[in-house]
Amino acid sequence: MNKIEHIGIAVKSLKNSNELFSKLFGKPHYKVEEVKTEGVNTSFFKVGENKIELLEATKKDSPIAKFIDKKGEGIHHIAFDVDDLVSEIKRLKKEGFKVLNETPKKGADNKLVVFLHPKSSNGVLIELCQEIKK
Repeated sequence: MNKIEHIGIAVKSLKNSNELFSKLFGKPHYKVEEVKTEGVNTSFFKVGENKIELLEATKKDSPIAKFIDKKGEGIHHIAFDVDDLVSEIKRLKKEGFKVLNETPKKGADNKLVVFLHPKSSNGVLIELCQEIKK
């Protein structure tokens, strides 16, 4: 793993949260993107070398909607940048981590993504991200 790629925060309203985080960071978000397969709209902020991803559910049965219903708004996941997602999945499975989606899928911000089950990582949902090469 190279670095923390971003921290994902589940929010009820992207509009309200964009306003709030713009005030907090002193600058606007740089990108809004829908990820239809996950039933989510995302918004990204750059803070120094780090990124914050806000996630708003677009469907009542989406993972973000379920998370907010169960836990309320807040940190949803921590994402790590990797060079080779397939190799990293194999390595982590050998180490005993449970992978939620063994086949990488397209996520936001031009990334392929895989998630590790929180039960195998001390209650933290871990996302692994690899830049999609064009």
